[in-house]
Amino acid sequence: MSDPNQPGYGYPQQPGQNPYNQPPGQPGQPGQPAYGYPQQQPMGAMPGQYTGDPNAPYGYDPYGRPLSDKSKIVAGVLQLFIGSLGIGRFYTGHVGMGIAQLFTCGGFGIWALVDGIIFLTSDSRTDSDGRILRG
Repeated sequence: MSDPNQPGYGYPQQPGQNPYNQPPGQPGQPGQPAYGYPQQQPMGAMPGQYTGDPNAPYGYDPYGRPLSDKSKIVAGVLQLFIGSLGIGRFYTGHVGMGIAQLFTCGGFGIWALVDGIIFLTSDSRTDSDGRILRG
């Protein structure tokens, strides 16, 4: 049987009591983000606005992924127009891919064209730090 002094199913929890037996300040506490849940924007912060969070200085997207200071539109347009030089990849910080595109003339233009279209249409492209490119 269960202890009648412990809160259980259908019993209200006493104020200050921790239902998960975790030390204070651990995820799962009120006011603390739990693992696996998206981070919230600070009150009054617009998406893409600098928030001061070192993990996501430009905030989070609706799925909780950190946003980059780079734009996917700029990267896509750079790739479409001068992608044979790998400029779109250099812009996003992917230097190795940029050098590969530079030496192959953007895959004879095909790689640069496809890469530019994907930059413009995809919502999951990242910069070199793994942050999602802003729209």
